[in-house]
Amino acid sequence: MVFRRPLTLVFAAAVEALYGVALAGAGLFWLVLTTLGHAEDLMAAFGVALFAVGTGVVLCLAAWGLFTRRNWARTPVVLTQLFALGIAWYQLTAEPYTLGAALGLLSAVTLGCVLAPATTTALFPEEHGGSTAEEGSADGSRPRSSPPRGPRSGD
Repeated sequence: MVFRRPLTLVFAAAVEALYGVALAGAGLFWLVLTTLGHAEDLMAAFGVALFAVGTGVVLCLAAWGLFTRRNWARTPVVLTQLFALGIAWYQLTAEPYTLGAALGLLSAVTLGCVLAPATTTALFPEEHGGSTAEEGSADGSRPRSSPPRGPRSGD
């Protein structure tokens, strides 16, 4: 059975990948600046840079998992969007307002996309009337269940 990816799933995976690439890129940039001697506390700067690169890689893996319809990937994507909404709220209390508004809007739309019914059906097909490889037949149809048997005579 061939499943098409819904647009909501593709959009959410793309935004998650964008966050991951941006965070890893910022971490690499900070790592280069630290290596060139532009940091006052080298150990803290290296730690923050490596943490940012590692987190960016994890976000990219979650985006790939979501794009390939792995149901485990939805949790890190939802958490990322909730964290981004918190950052957007913080940005709205300070200047520049446009950055907070843009981040908040993007995160809210992405959260809506990852929790949309089409995405849920694509990630959890067995819970929404689809069949898994173990229980489906060769033509992709659901197996027929036999009627329940009553007690046998003679038992």
